[in-house]
This record gives sequence, structure tokens and C-alpha cells, in this order.
Amino acid sequence: MKRRTFIKNTSFVAFSMSAFGFTEWNGKNFTGNTPTTTDILGPFYRPGAPLRSNIIPAGSTGIPLNLRGTIFKDDGKTFLKDALVEIWQCDENKYYDNVSDDFLFRGAVKTGNNGKYNFKTIVPVPYQASPGKEDSWRPAHIHMRVSSTSQQDLITQIYLKNGEYVDKDSSSSSPDAVNRLLDITKNAANENLLTFDIVMRKEFPLDKEVYRKITGLYQVDDSIIEFVQSDDLLWVKRNGQYMSGITYTGNNTFEGPMGSLKVSFELLPGGGVKASIVFENTTLTGEKFLKY
Repeated sequence: MKRRTFIKNTSFVAFSMSAFGFTEWNGKNFTGNTPTTTDILGPFYRPGAPLRSNIIPAGSTGIPLNLRGTIFKDDGKTFLKDALVEIWQCDENKYYDNVSDDFLFRGAVKTGNNGKYNFKTIVPVPYQASPGKEDSWRPAHIHMRVSSTSQQDLITQIYLKNGEYVDKDSSSSSPDAVNRLLDITKNAANENLLTFDIVMRKEFPLDKEVYRKITGLYQVDDSIIEFVQSDDLLWVKRNGQYMSGITYTGNNTFEGPMGSLKVSFELLPGGGVKASIVFENTTLTGEKFLKY
């Protein structure tokens, strides 16, 4: 695909894209071009997880689970090979490993020619995002990121159908999540199994000049916001912690999964850049003070 031009003559050139389409079940697989829906990144993403399909550490008392599926291109039927599939989740004690070199309950695999991936993990458990706050429970879920050189990167989550708190959590109860509520079944060896097939979205790659102009550090109120390019995502970090991976949606604006975050950029006279960030119904603005 020919690269799209985003910036021309030091001004933004906006373009639009559609994420709508269709999908059908033909008795064997889904066909069509409706992409798998996105979900929030959450505060616990760590880049650089080791390549391994078994992410259960020694000594884990969690219930073993096999997670498998097939990654399709945006047409819904062509296998996507060489896609990097990353997953991460909390352990059986509701703890995320955010600091150790062991990257506990984190791992990545690459799909083969048949687009398939598989992991050995444990059945996820609910946890309180804010200990002591009864309304902060998150249902059991597994985070996933799928990246490819030919398709738009995907950030999403999968949940257990009829799981506790699913109907109360804003992400899992969203209509966008209906096809990501999964039943645990059994495989031929009578092991727990979750199957999650994914349809990717068309990639709209942006010129490198875009990222050169907007990546860097911004002073936004009392926070330092950093925008970093990785593949076809613009990563947002707040005070050093990953907040979201956002994609371009037109009108000089990038958006996060499920509308969780919106960032608009404005080029200023003299080469500066201003960012307007909409997060949880609050709009914050700041200017870039350090580029790379």
C-alpha cells in the first residue's frame, strides 16, 4: 500500500478511514472484513516480553488454561503469518508483575503460515483496580496485542462469558466486547481451552515525518506526557507509564481503544507542537518541550 501523506508544507493533511464492514460464518470460519474490536490497554503493559508460548511460572497454583486461535487479515479469511502476538495477565493472587526481569505471566509468539497462535497460561481471576473500592472490580481477563507489518496493530482484551463483574465493568459490558466474551471448553486431552480468532484491520501507515514532528515530551499540567512511535501505533506514556496505544483517525487526531483517549495535534508558528488530550471527559493541553 502506498504510504499516506499526513504532513505537507508543515501543515497536517487529514484523511479518514472506516472500521466498518461485514462478517459471516460459513460453517467453517468467519468471512468478511469486520475487524476484532479493541479494548483499553490498561496500566500494566510492558514492551519486550520474551518469546515463549508457556507463560506459567514454576510454582504457580493457578488453574492451567490453553489459549489458542487464528489471526486473519482484514478480509477475514486470509491467514496472517509472522504476526507478533503478546499476552499479559495477573497471576492467581491478582498480582501483575510490572518490574521483574522474569516478565511473569507475560509472553509473545509469532504466527506461522497458518496464522495460528497458542499459549499455555492460567484461568484469569478478577481483581480490584483500586483496593478497598467495591466499584473498581475488574472481571477476569487476558490482555492481548497483535502487531504486523501489513495490518493495523490491535490492542484488546478477552473475558470469560458470564464471569463475575462482567456486566458491571464498562469495558467488558460494552457492546464492542460481545464477541470477546468466551466460554472455557475442553480440548482432546480434557484440558481447559479458550479459542479466540482475530480479524485484523487495514493499516493506514503514516509518513515518518508525522512521528518526527509529534513524538517527544510534553508538559501537560502537572504531568509529563511522552508520545513514542512503535510500529503503526503512537504510544502515550504519562510520567513514564504506558497509558494507551493510539491510532490515527483523521482530522489531525489519534484515538485509543473504545474511545478511551483522544489526542489532537496542532503545529505552532516556529515549529512547536501543541497536544490536546481528552481523557475521562477532561481536556488537557500542553506543548512539546523536548524532541528526539
